[in-house]
Amino acid sequence: MPRPKKESLCDDIAGDGCGLKKVLNIVGGKWKIMILCVIDNRETVRYGDLRRAVYGITNTMLAQSLKELESDGLVKRIQYDEMPVRVEYSLTHKASTMIPILLELKKWGEANL
Repeated sequence: MPRPKKESLCDDIAGDGCGLKKVLNIVGGKWKIMILCVIDNRETVRYGDLRRAVYGITNTMLAQSLKELESDGLVKRIQYDEMPVRVEYSLTHKASTMIPILLELKKWGEANL
């Protein structure tokens, strides 16, 4: 009796259609998952608080990462027309659905690394 074919993480590893590759392109790197963690913990966070919470990140890297996370639909940016200008960041629904997956990766890392 033939074994059922096991699901592959990525059928076309170098291809643009690989879901895993797409995810790693969006949240890969040194800072993005840390940014998502801080926003998830606090629900809504201002730029300065985020900068202090993500130890070692530069202003340039934080601004660039937030811009990319926003354009990828993971972070929502709300700017209030006040003086001084107040900007708050929160997770989108799309990002919220990723949190349980990141929690599983965290548990795996704690158990295996």
